[in-house]
Amino acid sequence: MDFYSLLGVSRSASTDEIERAHRRLVRRYHPGVNPGDRVAEERYRQVLEAFGVLGDADRRREYDHGFRRPAPSVESSTSVSFAGFDFSSPAEGPSAATFSEMFAGVFQQAARRATAPDHGADLEVEMTLPFEDAMRGGSYPLSITRQDWCPSCGGDGRHARPPVPCPGCSGQGARRWTRGHMVFTTPCDVCGGAGQIAVERCPTCNGVGRQPRGEIVTLAVPPGLEDNARLVVPGRGHVGAEGGAAGDLYVRIRVGTHRVLRRVGRDLHVTLPVAVHEAALGARVEVPTLGDPVRARIPPGTSSGQTLRLTGRGVPPASEGDAAGDLLIDVQIVLPPLRDERSRELMREFGRLNDLDVRRHLFEEK
Repeated sequence: MDFYSLLGVSRSASTDEIERAHRRLVRRYHPGVNPGDRVAEERYRQVLEAFGVLGDADRRREYDHGFRRPAPSVESSTSVSFAGFDFSSPAEGPSAATFSEMFAGVFQQAARRATAPDHGADLEVEMTLPFEDAMRGGSYPLSITRQDWCPSCGGDGRHARPPVPCPGCSGQGARRWTRGHMVFTTPCDVCGGAGQIAVERCPTCNGVGRQPRGEIVTLAVPPGLEDNARLVVPGRGHVGAEGGAAGDLYVRIRVGTHRVLRRVGRDLHVTLPVAVHEAALGARVEVPTLGDPVRARIPPGTSSGQTLRLTGRGVPPASEGDAAGDLLIDVQIVLPPLRDERSRELMREFGRLNDLDVRRHLFEEK
């Protein structure tokens, strides 16, 4: 992985910028803030690893140098050769060597050969969907910006150039060093043993091999998606270093609110105003749904606060074999305005004909 891309800073970022990016990401992905989220746990580990390198000046210099160094070929990666003895100088003090020092280069180069390309970092974005779209599901375009291969160098980070002698080995193709009286040689790690440099850093991406690129991703949204749900699009994250596979794209869905409908589990609720005469005598009235309005029957004598149910008119099934939710109608009786004396007299007459004490139960002892 590219530690700079992981922390979201440029390669020229200052120490303070790297520190601020580290603190921000640690707060975001800390396991205590995201209990049970394995993606956040892995990202937290990667952030700590990246800061451990970029937060240290010496390790950062080594990382920057190694990031641009051409990878040695398989044939030369462990070809440390014994070139004889040199007794012209004493093997004392710092020039004396232990067995671990003499063969350290062999083991280090073998480890480099066994290291696989870094997997690209995952990309996380948010997307807001209208309530109806989240309930119905479908395919929706999403604009993202991610690290992709440089179009100029194809991700290699280098361009061909006229060959020049390698400055690391003066054109010899190998480095020579001594341990005690023993002399060793190894292919030059700057030119890979070729003795000359025939490539130069890509000016478009400054040798990184990657560049930010905007693209449109088609996101498949299943029906009935809940607010704060998380969808994954494999392979649409940042590409990895040294040819590593791309990470994944994680999309957190924010579901908008509906003008009159509200969701409770798999059911939808709507508060339906009903006139007094409709509730008393019964009626058929139009009720809003996710699709076209439907006519629902209001039974005679319906009370305010009573709930009616329309089966299968709620949240659509998420997959084949699932059942749709229901639409629950919460009745709210609305009194008409009494605009004239005739209307008021009719209400008085209605009260005289129906003198039921509707509050008697409040005072009865059980």
